[in-house]
Amino acid sequence: MKISNFNITVIISVLVSVLILGLQKPITDSILKKQLTEEDKYHATYSIKNAYILPEILNEISGITSLGNGRFACVQDEDGIIFIYNINDNEIEYKVKFGKPGDYEAIAINESDAYVMHSEGVIFEIKDYESENPEISEIETPFKVKNNIESLTFDPDNNRLLTIAKNIDLDDKSFKNIYEIPLDTKIMNLEPIAKINLNDIKFKSYKQKSIEKTFNPSDIAIHPKTKDIYIIEGKNPKLLILTKNGELSKVLPLDKKKFEQPEGITFSEDNRLFISNEANSSNANILEVIIKE
Repeated sequence: MKISNFNITVIISVLVSVLILGLQKPITDSILKKQLTEEDKYHATYSIKNAYILPEILNEISGITSLGNGRFACVQDEDGIIFIYNINDNEIEYKVKFGKPGDYEAIAINESDAYVMHSEGVIFEIKDYESENPEISEIETPFKVKNNIESLTFDPDNNRLLTIAKNIDLDDKSFKNIYEIPLDTKIMNLEPIAKINLNDIKFKSYKQKSIEKTFNPSDIAIHPKTKDIYIIEGKNPKLLILTKNGELSKVLPLDKKKFEQPEGITFSEDNRLFISNEANSSNANILEVIIKE
């Protein structure tokens, strides 16, 4: 039986189509499997319970601390202003001006007093920050521009502030150390309360050629109940959890699609964890996060 050229062309086209589909399926399955694996990796460690979109003026939000009842004290890295923001009403209740424009990166609250960290290592103390005439002074630390400080939290059990360098530490590049500033002296103790070894096996998948770039802290907080120390990184989103004794417990990767630039971390009095993100491809936000055991 003779087969026409037309029929031969049709047969060849069908065979080629089948071959292409056969090749595409395993490739598609492989990509899908990889995507599911990535999602599973994140879902196994945490979940996002709530997301709160912030007003445009907080697009550069760089630090938060919980005031309770859905209220947060926030700073952004352009203006010397504390913003009191309410997630329940989605509004800024009021503002407290404390300084000229600058690179403000973190905030801590001790009752009626506020403390704001500048990236150069200067801490602004705003006494009675909610009053009409708050008293403003500065606390110096040994940190300089090269250290780039973005973290600050208040430790009520020990009446002290805690901080950690984002870039290089004061001495050894292989460590990122947590330092205390007792509020009775307001002088930073050069002996760290905890040392994070960047050569620890838990950093294996994050290791950088320049060891100090393995972990770049953007904020720090203390769990009210367990007293564990939580440290966030915004550059390559991840969350570190240290025990109350300063031992490295977990290094948790964060999904960059959800945590585009995490810059602030805080706990509410009822142990709820909140992480703030600067605006990037989407709006700035505050996420309520649940860490899975």
